[in-house]
Amino acid sequence: MKGNDRRKIVLVGTGMVGMSYAYALLNQNLCDELVLIDINRKRAEGEAMDLNHGVAFSGGNMEIYAGGYEDCREADLVVLTAGLPQKEGQSRLDLLKENRKVFQSILEPVLQSGFSGIFLVATNPVDIMAKMVYELSGFPPEKIIGTGTALDTARLRYLLGEKFMIDPRNMHAYVMGEHGDSEFVPWSQAMMATKPIYDLCGETEGCHLQELLEIEEEVRMAAYKIIEAKKATYYGIGMAMARITRAIYGNEHSVLSVSALLQGEYGEEDVFIGVPCVVNREGICRVVELNLGGEEKERLHLSCETLRKTAEELK
Repeated sequence: MKGNDRRKIVLVGTGMVGMSYAYALLNQNLCDELVLIDINRKRAEGEAMDLNHGVAFSGGNMEIYAGGYEDCREADLVVLTAGLPQKEGQSRLDLLKENRKVFQSILEPVLQSGFSGIFLVATNPVDIMAKMVYELSGFPPEKIIGTGTALDTARLRYLLGEKFMIDPRNMHAYVMGEHGDSEFVPWSQAMMATKPIYDLCGETEGCHLQELLEIEEEVRMAAYKIIEAKKATYYGIGMAMARITRAIYGNEHSVLSVSALLQGEYGEEDVFIGVPCVVNREGICRVVELNLGGEEKERLHLSCETLRKTAEELK
């Protein structure tokens, strides 16, 4: 991150996801300078104007404007939400070929600007897109963070909190794997405070393993349900991106389930995938290896294979 203490973010893509993130940044006063870039310059100007009219009601004095790729040079973060949205009935992986071209056209001018900060990638399919940024940029892997299963994990904790009538912040459980159909919950590692979820379920009337599996399925299908109902999902992911941003700027060393490059962790190599990671000012400080059971390791491996196969098809 750059030497001065002015927090500067460049957001590429002013669609619903990008603007939900921008709105969360403004409400939480997470940066000092926000630059909006979009292929539709007029749209970016309009969004900047609209946000600026809310600055007086926020807790800070954020500078917000439509800019160009030259603005990336001094930025701490370049946040990528540009790309075509997921359509009803379309899998995240179907989006890939369309969004690859978009990313190639963005990354070239970003790199030419001299940008040396952290990439935060939210465009779907996010694991593949994060790997694409890694390959095209030549940046060290810790400087590339995909939103991964951060939102899925929040959805899971919300549902578990509802089920057991516990504050979701005290439910310690993660969704791992591809942000998509092969994601899974390692239930052996799920806890309420320090109490294993299996013990909690055993003490809760009417709770059984099948019910936990139904919650897992609900998490997996959440995006499809929201898309069916309102055509797109954006508030949840915007908040998840703001949370990651806060962990970076606060140098928090927070554990978040983001998409990171595995380099031998869990016995996997050369794949970006959603796993718990320590996030700080340098980006991904390290991957946290959970003590997965045999079946859980296999599910992570299958998810990695799904992503590798897609990457191969792309090549």
